[in-house]
Formats: sequence, structure tokens, C-alpha cells
Amino acid sequence: MRPVRALVVPLLVLLAWQLAASLGLASPYLLPAPATVLHTAGDMLESGLLVRHTAASLGRVARGFSISVAAGCALAALLTALPRLEKALDPTLSFMRMTPPLATIPLLILWFGIGEATQLAIIILASFFPVYLNARAGFARLDASYRELAASLSLSRLDYARYFAGPAALPSIVTGVRLSFGYSWRALIAAELIAAGSGLGYMISDAEQMQRVDVVMVGIFAIGLVGWALDALFRRVVAGVAGRRFPEVVEG
Repeated sequence: MRPVRALVVPLLVLLAWQLAASLGLASPYLLPAPATVLHTAGDMLESGLLVRHTAASLGRVARGFSISVAAGCALAALLTALPRLEKALDPTLSFMRMTPPLATIPLLILWFGIGEATQLAIIILASFFPVYLNARAGFARLDASYRELAASLSLSRLDYARYFAGPAALPSIVTGVRLSFGYSWRALIAAELIAAGSGLGYMISDAEQMQRVDVVMVGIFAIGLVGWALDALFRRVVAGVAGRRFPEVVEG
């Protein structure tokens, strides 16, 4: 029954949309009928245009997101081991965290131009801190007694990370990774509206200039559906790999 209940609101919205279009409550130019948008989506799929733009966005997210996850976890582990360094870097990290990534777009364009480097930088800036902050919180939860136990067993740092620090921080890291993907996906799409030559954001921007509202709506639906599908896939993978031992990582 849960999947059926989840469809109630989208179906009601679709019905209201169709009624508004059929009764002429809105201009077809401003609000094309669902059938028109669906037909446009079919044409774009057949031509490969929608697939190409989606693939371009996913490729950028995959690269930037991977860098953010690796860098965020590594920095969290480093600053956990070196608290003095953490205190020294805290003002800089706080400043960067409070600066919206999209505010840096003009500067990034001046530095790197309208291209992949700008997109990559925006993704990293948007997705780094959710991973770093959650990983840091996870490492901080590790009780000092575990460090004493590891020292008494003469465990190497690698073994300590494998048997103590890693499992303790895993739930927080997984939460941070999930949040990070959402941030990176939204930031990339926004950046593509301004500084890209391909991708779903660029497709929407180009359609707006061509006054193709149906294409704009196809792009919006594609962004939401792809993001939802990837989040659902991530939760399913995590549930299969670590859900039994760490049920909290798949809640929500």
C-alpha cells in the first residue's frame, strides 16, 4: 500500500494540471498540457537529446562528488588525529562553509571560463562539507577507551581505522554522503543554467531562450526523477550492505 499512497499526491497534481489545461485556465504557452510535455519528452528521448544532456550532468556529478567524498573523509580523519590543526583551520573552513557555492560562479568563470573546471569546482564546494562534517562527527563519537584498547593491543593505525574508527563513523559518513549527493546535484543544475554548454541545466536555459516551455518542463521533471532515482538506489545499496548492522543509515 505504501507505493500506492506515495502516488496519490502526484496523481492529484497531474489531474489538476490536466483540468487547468483542458478548461483553458492558463495559456498553453505558459502551461502546456501533460500530453504535450509527454510527447516532447518522447521526441527528445528518441532523438537522444535528453539522454545526452542527462549523461553530461551525471558525469560531472560523479567526478565532483567522488572527489568531495574522498577529500571530506580524509580531512575529517586527519583533523581528528590532529586537533591543533583543526583549531587552526576552523575559521577558514567555517568561512568557506558559510559561502554559498553559487556566489562563487562569477569568480570561477573569470578563472576557468565556462567549462568543465567551473562545474567541477562548484560541485566540490557544494558537496564537500556535508561529508566532512558528518564524518568528523562520526569520528568524534569514538570513545577514548577504544584508543586505549587499541594501544594496549599494539594495533597499527590502519587496523585501528579498520576495526574501531571506521565502523564508529560509518553511519554518519553514509548520512553525509547522501546529503552530499543532493547538494551536488542541485548546485550543478543551478550552475549549468549559467555556465555550461551541455547538461540538463543548460538544456532548460536554452529552452527558455527559445521560449519552449514544454522542453523546460521536461528538463525539470528529468532533474527531479533522476535525483529521486539515484537517492532511492543509494538507500537500497546501503540497506543491502550495511543496513542490518547499522539500521540508522537507511532511515529517513
